[in-house]
Amino acid sequence: MRLDRLDRPAALLAAGFLLVLGLLPIANWIPGGPSAAGYPAVVSEWLTGTAIVLGAGLVLAVASRLLPALWKDGRGRGIGVLVERPGALVALAALCAVLYAVIGRAIYNGQPLLIDEIIQVFQARIFTAGRLWLPAPAHPEFTSSMHLIDAGGRLYGQFPAGGPAMLALGSLAGAAWLVGPLFGAVSVVLFGRLVRRVEPRPAVAAGALLLFGLSPFVVFMSGSYMNHVTALTWLLVGMVGLSRAVEPPGRFRDGLLAGLGFGVAATIRPVDALAFALPAGLWLLARAVRLRRIGELMGAGIGVALPVAALLWINLQTTGAPLRFGYTVMWGTAHDLGFHATPWGEVHTPVRGLELLNLYFMRLQSYLYELPLPSLLPATLALLLTRRLSALDRYLLVSGALLSGAYFAYWHDGFYLGPRFMYPLVPLLSVWTARALPALRGVAGGFAYRVAVFGAISAIALGVTTGATVRAAEYRAGMQSPRWNADRAAREAGVRGSLVLVRESWGAEVMARLWAVGVSRSDAEEFYRRIDTCVLDSTVAGLEARGVSGPDAVSRLRPLLADSGRVQKTTFSPDPTERVLAGIRYGPRCAGRIKEDWRGFTLFSPLILAGKDGNVFARDLHGRDTLLLRQYPGRPVYLLKRSTARIESPLVFERVDPDSIWRSARAGR
Repeated sequence: MRLDRLDRPAALLAAGFLLVLGLLPIANWIPGGPSAAGYPAVVSEWLTGTAIVLGAGLVLAVASRLLPALWKDGRGRGIGVLVERPGALVALAALCAVLYAVIGRAIYNGQPLLIDEIIQVFQARIFTAGRLWLPAPAHPEFTSSMHLIDAGGRLYGQFPAGGPAMLALGSLAGAAWLVGPLFGAVSVVLFGRLVRRVEPRPAVAAGALLLFGLSPFVVFMSGSYMNHVTALTWLLVGMVGLSRAVEPPGRFRDGLLAGLGFGVAATIRPVDALAFALPAGLWLLARAVRLRRIGELMGAGIGVALPVAALLWINLQTTGAPLRFGYTVMWGTAHDLGFHATPWGEVHTPVRGLELLNLYFMRLQSYLYELPLPSLLPATLALLLTRRLSALDRYLLVSGALLSGAYFAYWHDGFYLGPRFMYPLVPLLSVWTARALPALRGVAGGFAYRVAVFGAISAIALGVTTGATVRAAEYRAGMQSPRWNADRAAREAGVRGSLVLVRESWGAEVMARLWAVGVSRSDAEEFYRRIDTCVLDSTVAGLEARGVSGPDAVSRLRPLLADSGRVQKTTFSPDPTERVLAGIRYGPRCAGRIKEDWRGFTLFSPLILAGKDGNVFARDLHGRDTLLLRQYPGRPVYLLKRSTARIESPLVFERVDPDSIWRSARAGR
């Protein structure tokens, strides 16, 4: 069958997919699962924004007939220089690098904020020290963190090695925060090379390039430490190599470039790489069979094998098995793709997968371009109007479908700086968005086209002045604790060569102690969410006193789940993650811990990256702190906590008398 006969059905199917999942609140129609909160308000904003954009377009189109200077046919063709002249492309990428770097400093304070970023920076520092892992601490409860593995005598992050390896390049230069901006800029260059092969019209290709490089989704993501940025860069390397390998005269080195790109991407985000590498490999295989040219296929195979072999070797050195990733060590097979019980205890079903996909594409409507109207509408319109697809169009659509299918089968809701799991779709969506106006011109009259052009200009202007700026303010105001530079604050406070005990919430402390007695992360999450915090704390204390750990500890904790039906979220603690058994009355110990939380606490995980000037930051575990006093004898001791329970209040270093810790331990507190 000739593939071009499927072009029209494929384009209509893609358009229908975007329309249904991007506009309809399917998740809200299915009870008991995730939902799109505030959907009526969002629809109201879309309708209002669309009306404003169309009204502005109509007014400007009418004005352009009275003021000819407002309109000139072919005025936008000059932007084609961006994809026709390498110098112009590099200049655009340099401007994007500056923009991304400014976002990284001004919005994120140059700090890793999400726990994923923090752990990957931690692993990057291990790599820069010339190691794959560190010896596990004797008492991991003081320094453990979500996504940080301390098993088998080894300490390392759960993420595939490629992401931290990219950050290690920045760590070596003392500027890990620049890795995202620089890789984002390289992605602009690579997409500029790719889009010219996908879209033959220079002005349209340049429009897609500008949409890609200046998309708020890309801008905000590229200022961060997230591995989606570096993964997309290497995916684009693979796509550029593929686009060259399938065009005469395809060569071994083109296939090698494609393979290396997809292979390195697999060391960062294996699922994303598979979605793009699998159809690429099948394409090269079919071409090799049809044309009897195997050079490009062999090059791609070698290119993929080299970085993947390195990843498998690193897995062997850390997790103990080439195909076992850190995720599985930490969470078990419940972390894997598929429809099964998740690490949190819920069951991921196809219905839940549909709900998550629905949320991802509805979020793309806002986060992709931050327009006053749905961001996916132009791409949807272009797909509806198209009749022919190029071979690279088909490849990108198939890869996009595979990516969507993979995350349909993944249980976690990937939401940070937008629907981050859909980040690799931005190149595809940029191309089809840029094609919307030319497609409309082909079916509509001249005046309607003018209205659309002026409407698009108005939408972009509103997106920049309202949507993007509001989003920037939102990001700037959020996640304040990880922004705090502990080393600088300690230096200013004169804290050097000291043991700094970090006051976390009672619930966070109980969770760390569960990990320390050998309870897996998934079991610990289930226990924490379904058992009264005071009951859990007392039981763990008994396990610690008797030296019970591992499976025995789990077997003694599991009967406590019998009362989970009467457990509810706390209403009297400042930590909303804690749980309380209905009708229970707390004794002095548990009531005292809640009072302590009201006096202020902070997050420990961001502080695993601190420790300059000889300081050691460790979680405060009250009576168990004597273990640290033995490990670090003679050091000055400080308690780091918030001055009040408000998250925006300042952190303070409070000098502590070590003897008071010993007295507290002897008193059983």
